[in-house]
Amino acid sequence: METTQTTTKNDPFAALRVVEFRNLMIGRFLFIMGLRMMGTLVGWWIYELTNQPFAIGLIGLAEVIPAVSLALYAGHVIDISEKRKLLLRGVVLYWICALGLLGLSFYNDKTDHNANHNTLVIAVCIYFLIFCTGIIRSFTGPSFNTIIGGIMPKNVLQNATTWSQGIWLTASILGHATVGFIIAGFGHTGALAVVVCLVSVGFIFISKIHAQPPHADIVMDKKPMESVKEGLRFVFNTKEVLGALSLDLFAVLFGGAVAMIPVFAKDILNCGPIGFGWLNAASDIGAILIIFIITLFPVTAGQGKKLLLAVGGFGICIIVFALSKIFWVSFAALLLSGILDGFSMIVRGTIVQLKTPDHMRGRVMSVNSMFINSSNELGQFESGVAAKLMGVIPSVVFGGSMTLLVVFTTWFKAPSLRKMEY
Repeated sequence: METTQTTTKNDPFAALRVVEFRNLMIGRFLFIMGLRMMGTLVGWWIYELTNQPFAIGLIGLAEVIPAVSLALYAGHVIDISEKRKLLLRGVVLYWICALGLLGLSFYNDKTDHNANHNTLVIAVCIYFLIFCTGIIRSFTGPSFNTIIGGIMPKNVLQNATTWSQGIWLTASILGHATVGFIIAGFGHTGALAVVVCLVSVGFIFISKIHAQPPHADIVMDKKPMESVKEGLRFVFNTKEVLGALSLDLFAVLFGGAVAMIPVFAKDILNCGPIGFGWLNAASDIGAILIIFIITLFPVTAGQGKKLLLAVGGFGICIIVFALSKIFWVSFAALLLSGILDGFSMIVRGTIVQLKTPDHMRGRVMSVNSMFINSSNELGQFESGVAAKLMGVIPSVVFGGSMTLLVVFTTWFKAPSLRKMEY
């Protein structure tokens, strides 16, 4: 038995041999690709309409408000629900939002953009639909990770987490990069039509997995507030989980340069929508490279120290990107930042999956989502505010510098994280 488990653990394709996992990952790939295409397109669209970096930041705020507000309650709902059905409902609702944006793009194509009133109407409708996707994401994001923990044997959970992160990032790469080409060739309408198709096919694959009922240890009649508190207590009492999530939260909050990429692409690097798509994809390309390497050669020691060093390197890359005036230097800085960020994602994701009991996965994954996923949107808003107050380039330099400060503080204030191994 021990020999079999060791062989499985060392098999880089162990997770993909599980049919349920394959169907879930194909569905997730298509859904995330559509989601990232839509997010990238909306940032470009809003900047075209308003020519204001702050307006891009408001997109993040519109999505993060419902995502954070509902995250803890969503975790309770996920734990007591049949997870497959809940996830499928979320995918359908996201598909409806994509259809709404598609209809809005038809209106946008026929609208006089010189009329401020029409521009304002389009922008407000975009913000509203993004707000709705924030509600949906508070349920769908944790549901994916919860189902992974439910269908995978413990001895291949680390491998499944690595594959899940890699598939997520590959979808992000294709979503970010291809949407620039599609916008250039077919406009917003063509890009949104592709998004609708991707989400539709993703739904079909997700529907093939078996039902995922609540875990036997779940107390079904427990009050939502008590259930939420139980999940929070677990996260705050598990120092490795709390430390990793907190580090990533503040690093992404201050160090995320992605929100300002439309401004750099259009006004500083002058590389147009195709260059914009590649800049958006750069960090994801780097992340998938490191995840591919780690899938074949897992990190076996010193994960905590390496996590801190990776996040510090990420901050330096953001500063280089901010100061660069050359497209390929900017692309290389974002590529390296993705390599370092991808490493931190694997370490963090593995810690959370391995440390979380099955009956609490929904709540813990929702807290994880609140810390990590929402930090991107909060970071987008922070970037917009900082750009308005300081200017675009100084604001990104400030963000990278704050990331270095967070790492320096964590190194000395959280020795348990620095010494952590699994």
